[in-house]
Amino acid sequence: MWAFVAFETLVFTAYFSVYLFCRAQNPQLYLRSQAELGLTTGVLNTVVLLTSSWSVARCVHAARAGRYSTAMAGAAATIGLGLVFLALKVFEWVRQIQAGNTVASTDFFSHYYFLTSIHCVHLLIGFVAMGVVMYQLYSPARRSQKIVETAATYWHTVDVLWVLIFALLYIVR
Repeated sequence: MWAFVAFETLVFTAYFSVYLFCRAQNPQLYLRSQAELGLTTGVLNTVVLLTSSWSVARCVHAARAGRYSTAMAGAAATIGLGLVFLALKVFEWVRQIQAGNTVASTDFFSHYYFLTSIHCVHLLIGFVAMGVVMYQLYSPARRSQKIVETAATYWHTVDVLWVLIFALLYIVR
């Protein structure tokens, strides 16, 4: 998992570098386009994902202590919060498209849709990982702390990537 996390970090570093390079070429366009994003929605999405990091950490901690029903609740909460994030992101995409901000509108929105979409793909993979955690926690014969911690590591990686995406798309001026 750590090799995968390192690889993902390198891939996203490349994405972020391209974004920053393009932004430097046309800062006014990026500032105008960025102003059309809802900072409140971005902050809410960030709070939701940071809360999901807390719930997956609770899952790991409970599993280590042998409190498997609490660990299941933590995993379920993590999935639920991920679904809230996804719903908010789809709502934001629809709102942007209705405002005429599509993937082809500006370079900023091309980057916006690419970065947020690739993040959501990683989130979907995280749902599968957390589903595996719930499946294996359900039965004493399948319980594996290694699986719980591996899935949690992946989930935290997805959350950290969102914090960086949020900073680049919503905050950096």
